[in-house]
Amino acid sequence: MSLTEGPCYTIINSQDSEPYNEMQLKQDLEKGDTGVKIETLKKVIQLLLNGERLPGLLMTIMRFVLPLQNHTIKKLLLIYWEIVPKTSPDGKLLQEMILVCDAYRKDLQHPNEFLRGSTLRFLCKLKEPELLEPLMPAIRACLEHRHSYVRRNAVLAIFTIYKNFEWLVPDGPELIANFLDTQQDMSCKRNAFLMLLHADQERALNYLASCLDQVNNFGDILQLVIVELIYKVCHANPAERSRFIRCIYNLLNSSSNAVRYEAAGTLITLSTAPTAIKAAASCYIELIIKESDNNVKLIVLDRLIAMKENENMERVMQDLVMDILRVLAAPDIEVRRKTLNLAMDLVSSRNIEELVLVLKKEVSKTHNIEHEDTGKYRQLLVRTLHTCCIKFPDVAATVIPVLVEFLSDTNELAATDVLIFIREAIQKFNHLRALIIEKLIESFPAMKSVKVHRAALWILGEYAQSGKDILQVFDVVSQTLGDVPIVEAEQKKLLGEQTEEEEKKNVGSVPSNKVTSDGTYATQSAFSVAPAPLKEKRPPLRQYFMDGDFFVGTTLAATLTKLVLRYIDLEPNEQKHNRLCTSAMLTMSSILHLGKSGFPTKPITNDDIDRIFLCLKTLSERTPGIVEIFKDSCREALASMLTAQNEEENQVHREKQKAAAKVQADDPVMFAQLTSGRNDQLGENVFESSLNQALAGTKSTALSDVASPISKLNKVTQLTGFSDPVYSEAYVHVNQYDIVLDVLIVNQTSDTLQNCTLELATLGDLKLVERPHPVVLAPHDFCNIKANVKVSSTENGIIFGNIVYDAGTVSNCVVLNTIHIDIMDYIMPASCNDTEFRRMWQEFEWENKVAVNTTLTDLHEYLKHLLHSTNMKCLTPEKALSGQCGFMAANMYARSIFGEDALANLSIEKSVENPNAPVIGHIRIRAKSQGMALSLGDKINLTQKGPQNKIISAF
Repeated sequence: MSLTEGPCYTIINSQDSEPYNEMQLKQDLEKGDTGVKIETLKKVIQLLLNGERLPGLLMTIMRFVLPLQNHTIKKLLLIYWEIVPKTSPDGKLLQEMILVCDAYRKDLQHPNEFLRGSTLRFLCKLKEPELLEPLMPAIRACLEHRHSYVRRNAVLAIFTIYKNFEWLVPDGPELIANFLDTQQDMSCKRNAFLMLLHADQERALNYLASCLDQVNNFGDILQLVIVELIYKVCHANPAERSRFIRCIYNLLNSSSNAVRYEAAGTLITLSTAPTAIKAAASCYIELIIKESDNNVKLIVLDRLIAMKENENMERVMQDLVMDILRVLAAPDIEVRRKTLNLAMDLVSSRNIEELVLVLKKEVSKTHNIEHEDTGKYRQLLVRTLHTCCIKFPDVAATVIPVLVEFLSDTNELAATDVLIFIREAIQKFNHLRALIIEKLIESFPAMKSVKVHRAALWILGEYAQSGKDILQVFDVVSQTLGDVPIVEAEQKKLLGEQTEEEEKKNVGSVPSNKVTSDGTYATQSAFSVAPAPLKEKRPPLRQYFMDGDFFVGTTLAATLTKLVLRYIDLEPNEQKHNRLCTSAMLTMSSILHLGKSGFPTKPITNDDIDRIFLCLKTLSERTPGIVEIFKDSCREALASMLTAQNEEENQVHREKQKAAAKVQADDPVMFAQLTSGRNDQLGENVFESSLNQALAGTKSTALSDVASPISKLNKVTQLTGFSDPVYSEAYVHVNQYDIVLDVLIVNQTSDTLQNCTLELATLGDLKLVERPHPVVLAPHDFCNIKANVKVSSTENGIIFGNIVYDAGTVSNCVVLNTIHIDIMDYIMPASCNDTEFRRMWQEFEWENKVAVNTTLTDLHEYLKHLLHSTNMKCLTPEKALSGQCGFMAANMYARSIFGEDALANLSIEKSVENPNAPVIGHIRIRAKSQGMALSLGDKINLTQKGPQNKIISAF
């Protein structure tokens, strides 16, 4: 129930709100048969939950319903006695409850074990010691019942009574300790040990010490409580660690995965010894491999990643890299991605060769398996091998032949990533250039993508150094381009000229017999059959040109120009110079002729024509400045770009190292109530923090943010005024797929408010899960009501409503302030590479163009303001944005907690002549869903209307 904070095991949903007649209810309870009494009792319970008092029915139920032995009625009565008002207005216990107490005692002595156990569970929820005191002998007697269900609930009842009213059972710990020594049932042992854990830890420790050798034979529910006890005792008294840490080691081999998980987490908090860390990490790895649930795999992987962030643990875990790679057998791509990232963070020069061997095997496995995530996994393996080679150059020679095989793969993403790696490797590793060029020339004819061919041509043109390599490149280009001139060859095919082989085939054709519809035979010759239209199979480069893609032609022209210029420097024979130069110029002119001939599906563009003409002019005139650009400047530009990328990665790495928690001698003492910073997950509050995180229900929320009172205060929204008869405020907690409203309602009047109901409605893509139940508020009383709102997509939403209550005979209404659900609660900064950004930009169909309307006069200030207000990350490097030129273009990216992507392109400018002129331009937002694009645009427009200078001053 949302109206009370006490424990409740039953939630009853009222389907209707029909007016009731108390006299009719009495008559049904007195004279109805068993079925009628059951239905009437259900109505009475629903009315009580809705705030009705119904004092006149109490004696009727005692006289006519309580004596019945029907099990359904017994269950309903337990709910009724739990919620019925048991005290008079002055706070004293009603006299009638003495009769109820006698009924409890009889049920505790009932021969049916289910009735006894249910009654004992019900007694755990009673808060009146006057009712419990006469029942204590019967409760104690239930400890010796033959059935374990009764005994374990008796222990729970004694535990609850001892916790709330210790004077009713002063010898509770001693009683339960004696009970524990004689029990064999694991559920009874677990409940008894749990009570000793919270009531008398010394007795619990004594029992545990007496049976340390038998812990492995206990049930998992008892083992979990033992782990919790050892954790708490060892943190409170570190001297006890040596006494019980062996028990934790043994529990790592438990048959229960839950016990092993908790034992591993406890072990690394109790000990930082290398053997303990290795045992815990090995246990986590075994759990990931054996557990089939992907969510469990991800949770345990997060624990391993948290261990890796600790420097002392990271050194020990480096020896477990090969064990971690066993997790790659899981089919889930997210599990594989986290595993590879973790392995790359831990790999060292000692085991890099073994890691590369495993990755090679994984690459070979992907060739024969077609799965929806196979392409993504190949791309992941390529990037991992790329990182291996950059971090450990010694393995590059063994990795490159494996990766070059991907160039002929149909998966364009993996092949593109391979070329990005080859481009970086051939620039950094001079001793591998000959090997890379050789492998690239071998695989060039088998490439299947125009992007892959284009990038491969650029690499070959830039790094083919020797005369032999240059001639091989010309040969392979001629092989993949076909006969030149291209137009003449295509015209011959169009006119139907046949080769000698085709003529031989036609001459050697034999007439075939064909059965007609009437059963007779007819002769059929190849000359009488119309030729089936077959698609011409052309060489790859020629096919690109015929499809209208002449951009690869400009790359080919630039590549041939570079090779010819380099060959002239290498070869002294002028005749060979001219032969190679004319071959290249013939190819370029043939491409230009084809582009204007009408054969391709799309004609060549003017830009492509200009670039090819530039290459032709360079070869014919050989101007020194242009030749220098072709021969050297392109490679220098690549070197500068790779250097900038490395600097950016090193900067990110340094920032991560700065964020690492290091405790100095003069550091101040941190109090959890006064700080909202992230604490180490492996610290002393692991049980409390994990519980808080489970209650919050979101994986992306930091543990400290969940538990921090400061973060909660920032999310409180005032719903009514301080002078309203009912004051209300709400704490808005955004989970992954729902919003929890924890609404505080305070009665500021001197009257009792009947049927106080919180009525809510939503606007946008929000849905109220259930209507909150009405409550009764005493004078100056308060209560908390929780309401769940489901969220199905990332867009702005509004929650509005009112509070309706009855004061006497008058119904009143207080209108609530609206709660605006901000899209920024769902959006997190994210990063992606340029290729992924362009691909998503082409795929996303919803675009929102927002005009820049600001008073800011600096381009960089506006960019910072935009990033701050939209939670997006700028993908354009800082160096590309540096300087003042009056214009700025930047790409931004963010991802929602629902997995939705949001892209933005900023194009702004300002007048160079007037330094005080405001920034103008526009922002283009693209998203897969309409709501995401519109909501992000609305957020930008809203922030542009606000005081932007205040936001900028924070930077």
